[in-house]
Amino acid sequence: MAKIGVIGDAQSVLGFKAFGLDVFACTTVEEAVHALRRIAGEDYGIIYITERFCKDMQDEIDKYRELKTPAIIPIPGVDGSYGIGIEGVRSAEVRAVGADILFGGDN
Repeated sequence: MAKIGVIGDAQSVLGFKAFGLDVFACTTVEEAVHALRRIAGEDYGIIYITERFCKDMQDEIDKYRELKTPAIIPIPGVDGSYGIGIEGVRSAEVRAVGADILFGGDN
């Protein structure tokens, strides 16, 4: 069975340990990129990354976009949402449907 990992600052991700997820607490974007590279090659089906780090490592995340696994999913951290997760859903919707029918944008 594939594992689930969570990458982010300690305050945002440590609670996920209580649910049995593997947690990778990072203090810098460089540490988050290193953690992603390391666990992406292991048996992880889903990797959650806090939006705080996602915004500065999008090029690295894009390398995994076309792969079946791992699915990399942005999540808000303790500092709130940057809107990256919602933008990803909107972008996927526009690619699949050809229009922004969920959020009412002009595409």
